Amino acid sequence: MKAIVYAQYGSPDVLQVQEVQKPEPKENEVLVRVRAASVNRTDCANLRAKPFIMRFMLGLFKPNKRILGTEFAGDVVKTGEGVTSFVVGDKVFGFDDTVLSSYAEYLVFSHEKGISTMPENFTYQQAGACIEGAHYAYNIINKVNLKEGDKVMVNGASGGIGSATVQLLKYHGADITAVCNTKNMELVKSLGAVKVIDYTKEDFTKDPEKYEYVFDSVGKSTFGKCKSLLKPGGVYISSELGPWSQNLFYSLISAIFGSLPGHTGKKVKFPYPPNIKRSVLLVKKLIEEGKFKSVIDRSYPLENVADAFRYVEKGQKTGNVAITIGD
Repeated sequence: MKAIVYAQYGSPDVLQVQEVQKPEPKENEVLVRVRAASVNRTDCANLRAKPFIMRFMLGLFKPNKRILGTEFAGDVVKTGEGVTSFVVGDKVFGFDDTVLSSYAEYLVFSHEKGISTMPENFTYQQAGACIEGAHYAYNIINKVNLKEGDKVMVNGASGGIGSATVQLLKYHGADITAVCNTKNMELVKSLGAVKVIDYTKEDFTKDPEKYEYVFDSVGKSTFGKCKSLLKPGGVYISSELGPWSQNLFYSLISAIFGSLPGHTGKKVKFPYPPNIKRSVLLVKKLIEEGKFKSVIDRSYPLENVADAFRYVEKGQKTGNVAITIGD
């Protein structure tokens, strides 16, 4: 089968198209004919093994798995003897934030992990490029006690995580202020934002409004810059560790003392996301209810996946970047 392989960490230049052996499913696995995948921030981090701590999961000196890819949509073509959740012919989609090797014509995946049948009203491409952002968005939101009408600011609202965050916040009835660039202002309004700040024209951290929560879905700001936006007792959550990995430290201090000392009860929380299966099932439910959509910036064929990485690493994509595999 055709696949995108890499033998060392590095830039997209290390990615190569090769013929490799087709996998066979074990007892608890399904064999999927992959129709679509995505290139997202998680994939970019896996490609370069950055931050360095990721090497303890991916392989210290070189990748343990030669084929990248964390997200997919496709067809079940074979099942292991212990699989009862899926049958041959099922259209499925899934995600794993380690490496599940979806940049290939076939993959194997445990039926107990983050996989589900596809929503009937979604294409392969839409389904193969929607879970990663929604998973991280959900695991930001579920770290707080969000109530209907709460004021929430979302920085990076037009990215993969940000566009999903806005949609999930709308589902929960939040009052959303979105931060994005000029071209995506109408998009984020359509997703549920009540107020939009164009960061190319004004500094969102100077906004006079006060918020229960500030969610930095691109990790390009800091608690120090955003703390003035928070009401007393407000919470800041970033999708990244921070410039000095301070968000882990701040979240630990917040947990121990109930807040950050000297900051009027304000807290930092870190969105460790342990339950991918839950995220996949939630995304499917909301899609079928018409309350969530996949925002796709552009699409690349499998052979051009390196170009997709180069584009995503510019940090300016809108929503998600899809990869099509086969016809």
